[in-house]
Amino acid sequence: MRTKFQGFFLITYLILFILTPLPATPQSLPLMGRQDNTEEERQPSYPPDELNRRTPRGAILGYLDAMSNEDYEKAARYLDTSDLDGNLRNTPGTELARRLQVLLDQNGKIEPGALLSDQSSGQYNDNLAANLDQVGTIHLENTSIPVLVEQTTGKEGGPVWLISSTTLQQLPEDVGKVSAISVNRLLPDRFIINKWGGVPVGHWLVMVALIFASYMLALLITAIVVYLIKLLGRKRMSDRALRLVNAFAIPIRIYMAVWILIWSAQRLGISIIVRQYFSQATVIVAWIAILILVWRLIDVFSSFGERRMTKRNNMGGLSAIMFFRRGFKFLLIAVGIITILDTFGFDVTTGIAALGIGGIALALGAQKSVENLVGSLTVIFDQPVRVGDFCKVGDTVGTVEKIGMRSTRIRTLGRTIVTIPNGDFSAQRIENYAHRDRILFNPTISLRYETSPDQMRYILVEIRSLLYAHPRVDPDPARVRFLGFGADSLNVGIHAYVFTQDFNDFLEIQEDLNLRIADIVQASGTGFAFPSQTLYMARDTGLSEERTKAAEARVKEWKEKGEMQLPKFDPERVEELRGSIQYPPLGSSSQPKE
Repeated sequence: MRTKFQGFFLITYLILFILTPLPATPQSLPLMGRQDNTEEERQPSYPPDELNRRTPRGAILGYLDAMSNEDYEKAARYLDTSDLDGNLRNTPGTELARRLQVLLDQNGKIEPGALLSDQSSGQYNDNLAANLDQVGTIHLENTSIPVLVEQTTGKEGGPVWLISSTTLQQLPEDVGKVSAISVNRLLPDRFIINKWGGVPVGHWLVMVALIFASYMLALLITAIVVYLIKLLGRKRMSDRALRLVNAFAIPIRIYMAVWILIWSAQRLGISIIVRQYFSQATVIVAWIAILILVWRLIDVFSSFGERRMTKRNNMGGLSAIMFFRRGFKFLLIAVGIITILDTFGFDVTTGIAALGIGGIALALGAQKSVENLVGSLTVIFDQPVRVGDFCKVGDTVGTVEKIGMRSTRIRTLGRTIVTIPNGDFSAQRIENYAHRDRILFNPTISLRYETSPDQMRYILVEIRSLLYAHPRVDPDPARVRFLGFGADSLNVGIHAYVFTQDFNDFLEIQEDLNLRIADIVQASGTGFAFPSQTLYMARDTGLSEERTKAAEARVKEWKEKGEMQLPKFDPERVEELRGSIQYPPLGSSSQPKE
């Protein structure tokens, strides 16, 4: 129940806040807005007008203030009667002021004070002459009369804004004949005779009652609409759509209540003075409804993002969404405060400038923190690493355990935790091992200098055959090359990729390849070189003459048949060899059991 009525209490509180200080002078009216100091500096300086008529806002608020005090003589001084013709030429200004008030009460409206121009030059983009501003409208049965204010020249030479003679000329002579539903017909006489602020007390009471009625009607309408939307789209609407509907419900309810209040007050003929006092509150409540809508939309869309990041186990993205949600809400609060203060008439220009200077000073003082924040955003959005990735950052090798808004934590191979500020993290060279599709097998084997050329050919062919035949090795490329003559060995380089992403699996395959290569070297009759300086005093048994002859005979056979697979293998032979080696090898515990 409290949730349903929170918008109503918000409207009531703001309106009562506006009504608390009932003004006695135009300068004290709450509808007075801020003065633009920048604009004032660009315009000539004039002495203040005794009736505060230098701007359209001052003229209208001054007229309404005079009418609230029932000072018709003063109210007439806000009218331009210089260009009237016909019967109106001889009509007293006090009568014209009273006639205008009656029409505004029954059929008219004035823009809220916050929307009226507070510049001596008036509005620039209203498609009217430079010396005219429209501040309201009077609706009659067959026509509408624009309420215009016109810039004239005062005694001191400065601009003076008055209610235009063009508007006064169109006022009907007998305002009693204007058809309207007047609230006075519904009120007892004592509520009409007794006045407060120049307005019958009954008008104030009816206005307060309209607040309750408007909100309850808006609550009923929005509740029915939301119910019908959910009922009709129950099977077709996603959870996201339902959340969006709920997000719009309260702001639209508040905004609708404001619109109903304004419309009903005008139709009932509530005094223009009462309505103008409440207009400030309606503008503020309308702004608050928009801010609430944006606030709720931030929650809705951020919750969608949080769910997605949680499903993907992306803790860094989740942290970023939470950070941006708080940042946008803080910015929204700042915009709301500035807007409301500006509507109340406070000059926020100086405050904004001070905040800008303070923000620069804060940014300079927290330079490292800002650097880490920017670094964290780079890591989160660029995603060079993710939580769980095994990587190398600078000289640190380990697994990423957490990506925070200030730093990233890595679990090293020694099981320690290294915390790297994100500013430094994003600036370093990052090598991510987790996303490689294959792992390089790239050993260099060193053979004894006694190895004959045919033995070398035998080794090259057999190792290449091994790589082409192994089911876990990518044959393209699978290179085995005699690199050259080292200080104490003949060097053979092997370059091939193993089909695996898991390093432990790679170690198993590498072990198998190394053992098979050792078998090939042994079968060739040569051996691995020993880069040592040990002096052997025993008799050297030398190389196996039998195996040497066998290897040479095999090479001779290849030459005679034209099957020497050097300098590169025949593609047909590659296809014959592909996958012909049994892996895991026979006898391994990894072999499937029959």
